[in-house]
Amino acid sequence: MDVIELLESASLLVPEEAATANDLTVRDVWDHLVHDEWEIALGLLQELGDVRSLPLSFWEALAEAADRLLLKRSASWCHWRCSEFRHGVIRADLTLRSGGGVRRTTPIPGAGVLRPMWDIGHLSPSGGRAVSVAALWVEHLPVLPPGGRATVRLVPLTPSHWTHVQPGRRINMHEDRTVAGTAVVLEARPPEATVSAG
Repeated sequence: MDVIELLESASLLVPEEAATANDLTVRDVWDHLVHDEWEIALGLLQELGDVRSLPLSFWEALAEAADRLLLKRSASWCHWRCSEFRHGVIRADLTLRSGGGVRRTTPIPGAGVLRPMWDIGHLSPSGGRAVSVAALWVEHLPVLPPGGRATVRLVPLTPSHWTHVQPGRRINMHEDRTVAGTAVVLEARPPEATVSAG
């Protein structure tokens, strides 16, 4: 499929009544596609996908279109959403530590490249702390500086480790033995495949 076919196929998966915060709908997407405004159409489809739960095939088509258009951040976001579909997602309010005793002195990249360890309450066989890995995406910011605070999205590497994590739970982020940040869980969703199979 070429780019326009990918965008058209994705737009067919969006219900007509779905609208963005600015009341833009799939009809607006089609208007941009007719005028070969592919980047704008892609952006609108991403917004529509963020306000409504859409199938994995929607995000896969957008990811491929963004890759072909060489739109790195859009492509990263669409691939990220595919990962959320497959592995689940935890949204949390994260505050990074700053100052003495913290290894990180540079901002965390926001586009899902960091995969820190998280203390989510598991113990090792010897009774010590066991951590679980989850990739991190900072919402609405390109980076999160030390001492900064933002809503983040976590995609667990091993979703079964995270089934007990519920909204309100406090979890700690680690890049080494020290606590690099503390987060309060806002939302916890299992993998979509698990939900649809159940």
